[in-house]
Amino acid sequence: MQQLLNYYAILGVSRDATAEEIKKSFRKLARQYHPDVNPGDKTAEEKFKSINEAYDILSDEGKRAEYDRNRFGKSKRRPPRPSRNGNNSSGYNQDQEFWQFRDYNPNTKRAKVVNPSRNRRDVEAKLNIPLEKAYGGGRERIRLEDGRSLEVDMPSAMIDGQKIRLKGQGLQGGDLYLKITITPHPFFELRGQDIACQVPVTPSEAILGGSVEVPTIDGLVKMTVPKGVRPGQRLRLANKGYPDASGQRGDQLVEIQIAIPSEVSAEEIALYQKIREQEQFNPRKHWF
Repeated sequence: MQQLLNYYAILGVSRDATAEEIKKSFRKLARQYHPDVNPGDKTAEEKFKSINEAYDILSDEGKRAEYDRNRFGKSKRRPPRPSRNGNNSSGYNQDQEFWQFRDYNPNTKRAKVVNPSRNRRDVEAKLNIPLEKAYGGGRERIRLEDGRSLEVDMPSAMIDGQKIRLKGQGLQGGDLYLKITITPHPFFELRGQDIACQVPVTPSEAILGGSVEVPTIDGLVKMTVPKGVRPGQRLRLANKGYPDASGQRGDQLVEIQIAIPSEVSAEEIALYQKIREQEQFNPRKHWF
């Protein structure tokens, strides 16, 4: 039997890690190994894929419980149980005209059929896609458990929970419904139609202000940092957020972080010493 990967080790968390701890570790590792940060690095690319695969399993209670059973022989948690009305906490209704897929791997794009019934013809599959793909759309190739490979024209500006219907692509002539899930981005965070991010600036940029380059889902743009900007202050890039159904876009919210260099040259130290001798600002002046 093939040995299952240790997803806990891949994300650097313990078996009893909370959902928040798993998400925090994923975001940190995804930012570190993202292909945009490591262009051409095949090792980082494979690591990034493993991180996404591990998060896809451990972030879902049902998948995590089954994974624990398969790898460790038992699970520390139980998957959601159906309630009396046929619903469970994941939103599945036994009376729906859907078959469900589970264990979707974002790298292989394979879906595994569960609870098959010959009286049902439609199929539902979860499709995890990155934010850039959800925003831009385009053609996407997916593979199904029955061996079929489909190329799908994905619309632009997709949102979490959106379903895409592929007529006649289900089982026994039924339809295939792709349920979209946007995976967490290492840099951007969706907040409704707004996109939030953090941008580091140097101490001199914070004091003197100036123009800095800021990533957006459309690419790099120039943003003016005002003089005396404070750590945590938020600046707004109008109409650089996520589109709604009508095409109207939100804003990008840029939170300023002041970065301190880890290495400083002797010339820089001398300049900072001169600044210290001249500066009159004391942030602790009113403490006592």
